[in-house]
Amino acid sequence: MASTRARLTFSYALVLLGTLVAFVIAIWVARQSAAKQQLGDEAFRVADNVLSTIEIWRATQAAADSDSTSTAPLRPPVLAEVLDPLPGYFMVLDKQGKLLYSSALMRLLSSDDQTAVLTSALQLTDERGGFIVSVRNDSLRLLTVARRNQIADLAVARVVAAMPTNIADVPGQLLLGTLVVFAPVVFIVSMIVAYLTVGSAFRPVDQLINEVEAITDGRSLHRRLAADSSNDEVSRLGLTVNAMLARLENSFAALRRFTADASHELKTPLTVLRADVERAMHPRTDRAERMVALEEALQETARMSDLVDSLLTLARADEGRFDIHRTPVDLEPLIREVYETAVILGEDAGLTLSLGLSLGPLGDESSSPQRVIVMGDRARLRQLLLNLVTNAIKYTPSGGRVELSAVRKPDDEVAITVRDTGLGISAADLPHVFDRFWRADRVRSRRVATGEGMSVIDRGGFGLGLSISQWIVQAHGGSISVQSRLGRGTVFTVLLPVSAAGSENTEAAHGDFTNS
Repeated sequence: MASTRARLTFSYALVLLGTLVAFVIAIWVARQSAAKQQLGDEAFRVADNVLSTIEIWRATQAAADSDSTSTAPLRPPVLAEVLDPLPGYFMVLDKQGKLLYSSALMRLLSSDDQTAVLTSALQLTDERGGFIVSVRNDSLRLLTVARRNQIADLAVARVVAAMPTNIADVPGQLLLGTLVVFAPVVFIVSMIVAYLTVGSAFRPVDQLINEVEAITDGRSLHRRLAADSSNDEVSRLGLTVNAMLARLENSFAALRRFTADASHELKTPLTVLRADVERAMHPRTDRAERMVALEEALQETARMSDLVDSLLTLARADEGRFDIHRTPVDLEPLIREVYETAVILGEDAGLTLSLGLSLGPLGDESSSPQRVIVMGDRARLRQLLLNLVTNAIKYTPSGGRVELSAVRKPDDEVAITVRDTGLGISAADLPHVFDRFWRADRVRSRRVATGEGMSVIDRGGFGLGLSISQWIVQAHGGSISVQSRLGRGTVFTVLLPVSAAGSENTEAAHGDFTNS
């Protein structure tokens, strides 16, 4: 298949050649129209010259014969004597259309041709009209016009004049020959010029192609194309490709990190599971020890099952195949339900939990209570809140405090906040808290005192809970943000849009919705 450069060059040459042909045709048509007008004017000058000569002869005769009150009608012999010296093709007709005189050139034509000229002359009703009569002899063509005599007492009524059209014609052979001679030259020159021009225009594109071809795998995505800041198409293409490469680099880095983290998360439980199974199958293992090994294996299996479920959830969410079953959800009972579960978890961890609800108009606690209704999936919203609360409990040392609160905001939004006094997150790690399998080293584990000294207890989980939480919030048309300082605690804030039903007061809304 021909390259774009060759196709553009050939197309340009064809367009130029077509333009040349059209230009030649336009010149020929314009020349023919102008030539006809010029021939008509010249023929009228011949007719006017004939009439002027007759009038001059008549005036001369009138002056010579002073006794005559009028001039006798002109006869053919007299006309021949007066008009023979005049050049050109012309005829003189009387009032009845009878031929009085034909010029010498006209008499050289055949009788049929003279008859054709005379017939065309009689059909001319307008003095500016004209006929082109083809004469058989030598392929002669005559443009015929007629001029009426304005002197009433003169026998001559009309003068018919004709001009050969071939004296003004542009020969078709000349135009065709010119086109045949110059067209190949123009075509070849235009192809050369077009090929060089297109090649110069496509040279930056070729450079871009070569540079992009050099980036063949994920290890070369750090390279960027050389693109200036001008606004032409090639520069914009380079900037667009650079932006695409940056996104691909981030995606590949996230994919590599995701694969490494997933392998790491699966490797540990699989190793433990294998060791427990081998211990349980050992013939010297007693029944009690075998049951302990099987219980540990069951726990690791459940842990891997949770990991696979989380990965499947995120994969389906990425592909848009995870359905959100939207129903009217009353947030206050849902938040209280999550809070009760959090209290149980917090007691085991030695934490103090508190609940704050300000769901009146614009968060005014003094106003009459209102139901805050969110159109969403109640199970997923519960999972969202539990993820945030359990995450706060997990990374808050014993004796700390976790607060769950909800506040009605303007613009029909509700803000749900989970605040803790835990380990906190450094400023450098905050942009990555919602990345999959991401955990800061200071957050994923902490040291607690034991009877044998300091030991490390890993409370990092899989690093997928916040990613799932972010997806749930975005699926409900909301947003989630985090604020934290290392050693000072963390605050997660979720903003969700409130349904129109949320403006109804408690008494009016009791019969409208049923919590799932």
